[in-house]
Amino acid sequence: MIESSLSPWARLISAFVAKLGVMRSSVLLYFFCLVCALILSSTYYYILDGAIAWFNVLGVMVFFALTAPFFVYVIIELTQQLHASFAYLENATLQGKQLNQTLTDNIQRLNSEIDERKMAFQAKRRAIDELRKEIAERKRTQLELAEQGVLLRSIVDSSPDLFYYRDDHGNFAGCNRMFAEVMGIPAEQLIGKKAEEIYCSQILPSVLNTDKEVEQQQKSLTLDVQYPVNGEVRWFEMRKVPFFNAKQEYIGLLGFGRDITSRKEAEQALEQAFKDKGKFIATLSHELRTPLNGIVGLTRMLLETDLNANQRSWCNTVFSSAETLGNIFNDIIDLDKVDRDQLDIACESVNVSDFLNDVINFGGLIAQQKDLDFLVEQQGVLDIYAQLDPTRLRQVLWNLINNAVKFTARGSVKLRCIREYRVKDTWLVIEVIDSGIGIAQEHLKRIFDMYYKVPDINGGNALGSGIGLAVTKALITAMGGKLEVFSEQSVGSRFRIEVPLKLSAAPQVASYSGRGLNILLVEDVPLNAEIATNLLEQRGHEVLWAETGEDALAFVETEDDLDLILLDMQLPDINGDEVARIIRSDPNFDHLPIVALTANVRRAEEDLAGIKIQGALAKPISTLKLDRMFSDLFSDKKERTIEVELPKPIAQVESNDLLVLETINDFVESMGVSIFARSSQLFHKLWPQYVTELETALQQDDLEEYKSVAHKLKGAAGSVGLLKVQQVAKLMEDKALDSTNEQLGLWIEQLPAQIKEGLDALQEYLAKLS
Repeated sequence: MIESSLSPWARLISAFVAKLGVMRSSVLLYFFCLVCALILSSTYYYILDGAIAWFNVLGVMVFFALTAPFFVYVIIELTQQLHASFAYLENATLQGKQLNQTLTDNIQRLNSEIDERKMAFQAKRRAIDELRKEIAERKRTQLELAEQGVLLRSIVDSSPDLFYYRDDHGNFAGCNRMFAEVMGIPAEQLIGKKAEEIYCSQILPSVLNTDKEVEQQQKSLTLDVQYPVNGEVRWFEMRKVPFFNAKQEYIGLLGFGRDITSRKEAEQALEQAFKDKGKFIATLSHELRTPLNGIVGLTRMLLETDLNANQRSWCNTVFSSAETLGNIFNDIIDLDKVDRDQLDIACESVNVSDFLNDVINFGGLIAQQKDLDFLVEQQGVLDIYAQLDPTRLRQVLWNLINNAVKFTARGSVKLRCIREYRVKDTWLVIEVIDSGIGIAQEHLKRIFDMYYKVPDINGGNALGSGIGLAVTKALITAMGGKLEVFSEQSVGSRFRIEVPLKLSAAPQVASYSGRGLNILLVEDVPLNAEIATNLLEQRGHEVLWAETGEDALAFVETEDDLDLILLDMQLPDINGDEVARIIRSDPNFDHLPIVALTANVRRAEEDLAGIKIQGALAKPISTLKLDRMFSDLFSDKKERTIEVELPKPIAQVESNDLLVLETINDFVESMGVSIFARSSQLFHKLWPQYVTELETALQQDDLEEYKSVAHKLKGAAGSVGLLKVQQVAKLMEDKALDSTNEQLGLWIEQLPAQIKEGLDALQEYLAKLS
């Protein structure tokens, strides 16, 4: 606007002065004025006079030459002032524009800030509203959590189960009321304490060990714990669970416990009931077998005499009934074992062909009694050795063949034996096929049920106990096999057995060919000790005999070169399990082998549970198992070879109801007839003393002593193979605390005659062997 108000000449002069400078511009303007004055004056005088008056022109030039500097100065000064004013105005205009632009920008920014502040204010209001809602929600949630916490705490405290929590340092961090009551310490006093400050010294090691196991393995652990509560012993099922944080780091342990005292008591009562039941069944079987053996024996003798047809028929009926009753006794005993899950399968290397031949001979004999044909079919190579339980499998086959003969009036019974080759293994398939009355289809599904008996044709129950096939099924299942039945009424039945065949090498008699051993024999019955000593010394070993547990411990302490301890489990002062526990408590005897001598291996294994022993030998000692034990324990010790010359095996002699011929033959084969005869003479000398001790114990009403002496007599009789005396002594031992004094005295009165009868039979048998 300012630039537009100025004339072009002013702008030109200002620019000219600014470009050339004041001095140059003044000189040029001075000369320009003189030239202009010369031209104007000359033109004036020429127009006025018609000629140029140079004198006048010169005067004008002099005038202008004198006045022009002032004029030039004024022009230049005005021009400078004008230029300065122009520059000032221009600068002011520029500043005004910049100020306007700045104001405009500020206004825009202010407007933006105002808008943003409005938006922020609105967002703040919304945030405040949300915050108010969240605070209200949190308050409500806190109230709910507090109520839930109170409810949860009330539930936990009212629970009959225990609960506690310990942190990773082992300090108690929380528990419920029941745990505090069980421990007898208020909950607030438990918090912050360690297990060492809470639990008694008896259970503290177990607590710490299980805690460490849970922490290391990071797995839950369940165990039954016995703990006194208010002077009463209680049982608790404790479950310890590891506790982890969000990073899966172990931060503590949770413990849960449930009072199972009533369950434990019920289990113990049930276990005792099972034991009582087993004892009752064993006693009942023994008591019934004694007269039954008499019936069978006398009937057999009668059948060998001259009888008419009716008498022979009656005797055959008696004999068959007695045998059936004996089979029922076997079924009852096996039924008891099924109930207690004690159907043990003891496999050994067996020649399958020889085993089947024994079964075939049996089947032929019983089929012949009813004039039935007994057919045999064999497929595949059966002259092999395999791992089988011959006793149990023979029991199964005899049961099935007996049933087949019993329910077949005419026709045949067939035994089919097949060796089947399958994809991965080999199986033995045995089928018992009969042409008897058969089984209706509606009964086939229940044929193996306990106590189930198929009705006969007339609608009555079939003969038998109804448990034989159930036990047979259980035996086959325990062998890992399968039992099936296929039958058609009035046509016949087919029972099919499948058992796996695990092939093995022919059994080898274990032998020990190492150095002579120093053996400590702990046995309180002198006769048993003599027989065991003879067996051991004959094999080149040196024997120390300890009659009591105290003597045994003294020998262990004083003898430095003992290699083995043969430890009787029932001693007059301290029992064998306590002797073994004392020996194992000394680290110096950790590597000294201990083998238990016992009449009940299963009971010995239970008593010695948790004690390191190297095995158990049943009494009377089997020489085969004795040699196998030496081979297993010392076969790698090759120092001095012992060669024992044993007598040749004796021929098998007919069974005897008074003697255990297997035991006698075993000892005679190992020691010879003369040495065994000397052992029997020792029993002849000792038995009157046992009878005297029994009478004294009964007179003094010391039933525990009566039981102890009966136990010794049982062991001594078993060592020389006196079966009947051993059975009577066992009965006296088992019933010592339950029978009347009259019965106990009656057994003592009967002993001498029974012992004499057994010794006479033993001498007669040894005479046949010598």
